Amino acid sequence: MPSTDIDIARQARMRRITDIARDRLGIADEHLVPYGHYKAKVSLPYIDSLADRPEGKLILVTAISPTPAGEGKTTTTVGLGDALNFIGKKAMIALREPSLGPVFGLKGGATGGGLAQVVPMEDINLHFTGDFSAIGLAHNLLSAALDNHVHHGNELGIDVRRIGWRRVVDMNDRALRQITVGLGGPANGFPRQDGFDIVVASEVMAILCLATSLRDLKERLGHIIVAETRDRRPVRASDLKVHGAMAVLLRDALAPNLVQTIENNPALLHGGPFANIAHGCNSVIATRTALKLADYVVTEAGFGADLGAEKFIDIKCRKSGLAPACAVVVATVRALKYHGGVALTGLGHEDLPALERGLSNLQRHLHNLREVFGLPCVVSINHFASDTEAEHALLRERIGALGVPVHTARHWAEGGRGAAALAHEVVRLCTQPSTLRFAYDDADPLWEKVRKLATRTYGAADVTASAGVKAQIDRLQQDGYGHLPVCVAKTQYSFSTDATLRGAPSGHVLDVREVRLAAGAEFVVMVCGDVMTMPGLPRVPAAERMDLDDEGRIVGLS
Repeated sequence: MPSTDIDIARQARMRRITDIARDRLGIADEHLVPYGHYKAKVSLPYIDSLADRPEGKLILVTAISPTPAGEGKTTTTVGLGDALNFIGKKAMIALREPSLGPVFGLKGGATGGGLAQVVPMEDINLHFTGDFSAIGLAHNLLSAALDNHVHHGNELGIDVRRIGWRRVVDMNDRALRQITVGLGGPANGFPRQDGFDIVVASEVMAILCLATSLRDLKERLGHIIVAETRDRRPVRASDLKVHGAMAVLLRDALAPNLVQTIENNPALLHGGPFANIAHGCNSVIATRTALKLADYVVTEAGFGADLGAEKFIDIKCRKSGLAPACAVVVATVRALKYHGGVALTGLGHEDLPALERGLSNLQRHLHNLREVFGLPCVVSINHFASDTEAEHALLRERIGALGVPVHTARHWAEGGRGAAALAHEVVRLCTQPSTLRFAYDDADPLWEKVRKLATRTYGAADVTASAGVKAQIDRLQQDGYGHLPVCVAKTQYSFSTDATLRGAPSGHVLDVREVRLAAGAEFVVMVCGDVMTMPGLPRVPAAERMDLDDEGRIVGLS
């Protein structure tokens, strides 16, 4: 077996995407917009024609708090989808699209690994069908229109001190976090402070992922609030008259992308990642389409269950009416030992006491999913060659004592058959009763919503904010936005806002540093701790490993 994910992906025997669509999903060629031979968009009119079909069962894959050791959540999502097909079920997967930021930054690719990958891996990780480019262009068109309006007389009376709409680029670039625009004299507009976020943190990304139609997309774009006037009235994209043009740029991007796994099973990839700074979910259109086309749909939510799964439930499910039948929580022996205090260099050695300490992280995620959100759960232990039988026996005993089934999965090395036992367990759980619950009620005030999230799911003792931030939250409440859900942006590495606190810290304080209204996406972003909505590159970025060989093949993409 080849040693790297890209080598494994290149050896895959892909089928033409039109054949996958026709033979596996019953989609005729005229309902596809091909992007080459192996990827295509599914047309929106065809998706509309599925409205009266019954929906399959939705399975949510989430994980423990991420570590540098890696957990393999996307790999497990792909492997489980292949495994369900392997045991004779009609299954699809619904994934998010990779961002170029982490591809060239710390993480590398985001298409799974080993024999549990979606392909064509290189295309998906690099530009794909151009969705993120369209989102960035639509976002920055609004930025340009805003500054242009001020330059040409400012008829709306925009207060340039209260412009809240930043620019975006799909790359990690810390130098763009805070910038000054409009320098160089009157011809270049009015100088003001500005900044960039990464594309996945754009409200336009969230709108694309939550929109249910082109009409809904355009209406949501029009509701985006970009600034305030001098008398504190909101200025919307519709006031600048560019929401229609933004929808033009996003017309094709709204259609979900069809690809395949290495085992030639269908997969819909659509929408942005980064559940630490965004809501980070596969699009509602893609998830719902998959549910119309298959009996079982496996989707994932970003990072740990405190971030991705919480936002999947409290934002996506609340807004769309979707409800998972069960949740799969991914963990590894290595990652749990890391949460138990073991250094990264020591994770290859057996350490049962550290493994037991690290279980506290998994236990809290399970508690949240079962007791807070009401979902039946199974734990999938992603197998590594360095694991010992004693370590797996300890996990089976401790997790089993919680009344939660646990399975060791070997999909990285064995493909779908390596996760067959997990697939059978998921099918069984899908027959169990479940009542989806939210962490807070719509009627709760915004401050109470973030307090309930912090105390019920993060183990925090309290929530704090500066007087200015608290006043902003109170004003949003008074202005009629109190019914919206909250989207907490915080570090993914800990239940707290301190990335170094492993395991399951309790009694900490969640400090809300900044609040942003996403009126088009219909949620309120609470930026907590020192998390950045524009990441930076690490000391040795993944880009340094990438190259083209003399034959034009990509090397170093993982």
